[in-house]
Amino acid sequence: MCRVVDVRQAVLARNDGLAAGLRRELDGRGITAVNLLSSPGSGKTALLELLLARAAGRGVPPAALTADLATENDARRLARSGAPVKQVLTGGLCHLEAAQMRGHLEGWPPEDTRVLFVENVGNLVCPAAYDLGETLRVVLMSVTEGEDKPVKYPTAFGLANLVVLSKADLGEAAGFDGDAFAESVERVNPGVEVLHTSARTGQGVDALLDRVLAVCEGARPHRPPLAGRHLSEHRHEHGHEHSHEPSHGHPRDHEHPHAHPGGESALPGAGLPAR
Repeated sequence: MCRVVDVRQAVLARNDGLAAGLRRELDGRGITAVNLLSSPGSGKTALLELLLARAAGRGVPPAALTADLATENDARRLARSGAPVKQVLTGGLCHLEAAQMRGHLEGWPPEDTRVLFVENVGNLVCPAAYDLGETLRVVLMSVTEGEDKPVKYPTAFGLANLVVLSKADLGEAAGFDGDAFAESVERVNPGVEVLHTSARTGQGVDALLDRVLAVCEGARPHRPPLAGRHLSEHRHEHGHEHSHEPSHGHPRDHEHPHAHPGGESALPGAGLPAR
């Protein structure tokens, strides 16, 4: 008798179990994890650099884990904020997974860290399917990407606790239809808050940080309509066909010339205030 096994479903269910455990571990360490998802070129790194600097300025020690297929460009940029930063090179993998997260967080970030920003691989498909143990999931898109992006990527936007529209200062030049965008978001995630930001002008950056810090202090983030169901059900409703196994190994940490002892690829940042 033949038994059909949905390997993808098993892989995703295992990831969700690991993510739940990681969420408890981070909570026990007093760390709030924020998973940032977007397409390449949305301005995610520029916005995150500002968030890191402003969080530290408010006396809330941040750290950032940034993932890319290649280069450590983003880690170098984010380290300018003074926050501890670790670059993960995925070696071709289009997303992060909970098992990989746990491996990279062993002995890191510093004990006084209160908010950990995870800059996921630039992609609105694969990363949307994987819970990383985050407390807050933020999905970004820029005005140059088109107002129908949320309905084209319903899993990513439908599972967001907060939606951020970046490069808002370019909206008029790009011919961006804000009303159509709001309708698209509402269709896939009714009631979710949408913030308009610009890393160039500073618009909305403090408001975004306020939302993040409120969650750090115990506020419950918005939950999407299907949050009570198993995450993989939502993923497969939208035809997610990804089948990477977590067991293929952690993405490589880049051997940065400033790596910590023991081979960790981390940019330590410049003296965050002690808590």
